[in-house]
Amino acid sequence: MNIYLDHNATTPLDGRVLDEMLPYLRDHFGNPSSVYRQGRLIRQAVETAREQVARLVNAHPSQVIFTSGGTEANNLAIKGAVPRLKCLAVSSVEHASVLEPARQLAGQGCKLVEIGVDEQGRVTQEAMQLVLAEQPELVSIMLANNETGVIQDVSRLAEMASSVGALFHTDAVQAAGKIEVDFDSLGVQLMALSSHKLYGPKGVGALVFDKRIDLSAQMVGGGQEAGYRSGTENVAAIVGFGKAAELARLELAQRQVRCEQLRQKLLHSLEQMEHVVVFAGHTLCLPNTVFMAVPGIDGEALLMEMDRAGVAVSSGSACDSQKTEPSHTLLAMGIDEALARCAVRVSIGKDNTEQDIDVFLRVVKQQLKALQEHAMLAWA
Repeated sequence: MNIYLDHNATTPLDGRVLDEMLPYLRDHFGNPSSVYRQGRLIRQAVETAREQVARLVNAHPSQVIFTSGGTEANNLAIKGAVPRLKCLAVSSVEHASVLEPARQLAGQGCKLVEIGVDEQGRVTQEAMQLVLAEQPELVSIMLANNETGVIQDVSRLAEMASSVGALFHTDAVQAAGKIEVDFDSLGVQLMALSSHKLYGPKGVGALVFDKRIDLSAQMVGGGQEAGYRSGTENVAAIVGFGKAAELARLELAQRQVRCEQLRQKLLHSLEQMEHVVVFAGHTLCLPNTVFMAVPGIDGEALLMEMDRAGVAVSSGSACDSQKTEPSHTLLAMGIDEALARCAVRVSIGKDNTEQDIDVFLRVVKQQLKALQEHAMLAWA
């Protein structure tokens, strides 16, 4: 049995995406910067993918800069959006690819202001107002959290930032392909995307940006990507990203419905179980994500029991899976550290079934029973 319920970490490569990529791995090997025919054909493939990614988030193709992934896109936004940045504000639940460059800038003299969240993991307008009093030049708040799935009111928060002249960056890596994402309507100036979160290949992402920003390149050399990101383009991956973006746009509604049905089944069943805690289960969330815990059962231990049963889940962000610290997202929400260490994330994909959810629930029930028996023996 092999059940995959960790789609927020990465998604399987869609077969249709692979088919689109293969010619650029096997036959079309030219450099897209070359001026002869083979190079021009490759360049056209890159530009087609740029259009496909732009359409997914309602942006213009010229606003799309291809990067090596969401991490590079976030770094480019944080470090390159404002020359000699004096004050930066980021939410306390951001991904490490935002928090780490922010802390790096803080070490270089930039004032770093943290935006707190409420018990559901949401940035409130009151918290935002307090931070804006510090006059940040750049604000970074993710569109959807990678652990809880909580969706932020980015359009309203970006409007507030604009009122004090601050630029707004949003990490939309977990949101794109799961919910509708509209760069223009959100009112942001910078948005990070990643291919492998929406059934595309790893190693490619994009920064979508308002071209009125004087964005400073962080990788220089060959002048690719209109000078914003030097380095020969990973053509096959970019082509795959484009195809994955096209499929995500065309199939978004059916994917949402399918995932939400399974999520509701999972939520309802977990809420019927004594002692199980679901974090932010009834606030506005991605249609595929449930972050839960069984007090008394370490998250890593439950993860290993799932693994033995052939079920792949995670204890939080894949980028932090080698660390022993509890989820910083849950701690920011005011969750007790002991409970945070029990957290397990389930993230559903477009091809999961009700039977997959049933197997996950069966393992949880087995662990609850074992915990109760252990408690009875200890009492005796």
